[in-house]
Amino acid sequence: MTVLDFFFYAFIVVVIIQVIFYLIFFRKVAFLKPNNQNEKNIPVSIIICAKNEAENLKTFLPSIISQYYKNFEIVLINDASKDNTLEVMENFSDKHQNIKIVDVKNIEAFWGNKKYALTLGIKASKYNHLLFTDADCKPVSNKWISEMTSHFNDKKSIVLGYGAYSKVKNSLLNKLIRFETLFTAIQYFSFSKIGMPYMGVGRNLAYTKKEFFDANGFINHIQVRSGDDDLFINQIANAKNTTISITKDSFTESVPKKSFKSWVKQKRRHISTAKHYKKKHKFLLALLYSSNLLFWVLSVVLLISTHNWIYVLSLFIFRLSIQFIIIGFSSKKLNETDLLIWIPFLEIFLILAQLTIFINNLISKPNFWK
Repeated sequence: MTVLDFFFYAFIVVVIIQVIFYLIFFRKVAFLKPNNQNEKNIPVSIIICAKNEAENLKTFLPSIISQYYKNFEIVLINDASKDNTLEVMENFSDKHQNIKIVDVKNIEAFWGNKKYALTLGIKASKYNHLLFTDADCKPVSNKWISEMTSHFNDKKSIVLGYGAYSKVKNSLLNKLIRFETLFTAIQYFSFSKIGMPYMGVGRNLAYTKKEFFDANGFINHIQVRSGDDDLFINQIANAKNTTISITKDSFTESVPKKSFKSWVKQKRRHISTAKHYKKKHKFLLALLYSSNLLFWVLSVVLLISTHNWIYVLSLFIFRLSIQFIIIGFSSKKLNETDLLIWIPFLEIFLILAQLTIFINNLISKPNFWK
């Protein structure tokens, strides 16, 4: 057997793995019918942790305050900000009785740790149902609280939502950010639907205070600066207690990074948490990434060498077709259809970016949340 023969058979295996991911896992979102729940009007605490977010709070907090919902409070956590974040919070609090402020001072044991600040905010909240978002996020509709909390019931105590990024015209970085966000959402929604929830995003996430305290909060990974959302959900979520919300009124939208450097810094923090996931999740995510990488590498090598090129090209087109169908239907549900024609390029770019970030994280560990 020649080296090219080995590459060819490896390519077949890689395509099979990719097709299994798309047709068994990711189709769960692509062909899922959004399940509109009846409004429950349960009391809910909105938790927003802010560090140097004065301007964003001025811009986006009104969209939370104006939500069409009967009974909710907003817990604003000032995480040792150096700007006038606290002053902005106090101005809003003076005008709205349902706003509570938690002013967090750095202490040596938890210096710069968002999880410490969030814990104080959660303890200060008065309702059992908690809904999380960020200071630079806005709900896309005034029914956000209603849509997210409608999925709570006697069995479901965790609700995973979609946190989109706003669109910027003629920006390659913006397309890359949104594609990565879309593909990540397809993954964590799909894994949840097959009974293996592994993460959520703090831009749009809900769970009960009981879940938080039953797990002793973030104590199991308090030493990890990031992961207040994905690591915590990875710890407590299971097939019985977790559900998803993909109705468009339940989405939030955030301000995307404006430079590649700042996006890489953010992704370094996110990727560094993955090594703390449960073993089964790490295995599946590593298998997905490595099969993505090998698909493109082996495709290029085999097509350039013209080794069994007809079979290689056929498998290449088959896999791309499956991908376009699954991501196409999913992007329609998540309002990201303008990304479709860019999928091959964005996927290659993302694979290379993630590989670079992974290598950088091996060299130096990111120790920041903001």
